[in-house]
Amino acid sequence: MTSADIAEATRSTVQKFLALRLAGDAEGLTALFAEEVDWMLAENPVVPWIRPRSTAAECAAQADELARYTVPEDARASVDTVLVDGTDAVLMGQLSGTVRATGKSFSGPFALRLTVEDGRITRHHLYENSVSIAAACTP
Repeated sequence: MTSADIAEATRSTVQKFLALRLAGDAEGLTALFAEEVDWMLAENPVVPWIRPRSTAAECAAQADELARYTVPEDARASVDTVLVDGTDAVLMGQLSGTVRATGKSFSGPFALRLTVEDGRITRHHLYENSVSIAAACTP
């Protein structure tokens, strides 16, 4: 496989990941994540959907948990940049939402680093405006 083929396979998996997240397809996401995932999201004890994860099912469940704790109609995410280098991809954009329990909103930029190996996501590192999200979760 050439480096261009590897990058194209990575890009294809990232597009599939985005489509599955948008559709809320937990089963599809579980199949897309590797059995063990290097998951990183800055720990934040006041944000209920942010917790350590490592299995495919745990990683896929994050989307459902986010929907449970936020107002789905207010959830927004836009990706304005996708960079792919071999098995790695970085997505950058903006996200916003409203926490169901407090009615408070959050927003800010994000960057998501994904690594794809053999068609499955093995790394998911999300960098986001955790201060804004924590403030929205705090009564």
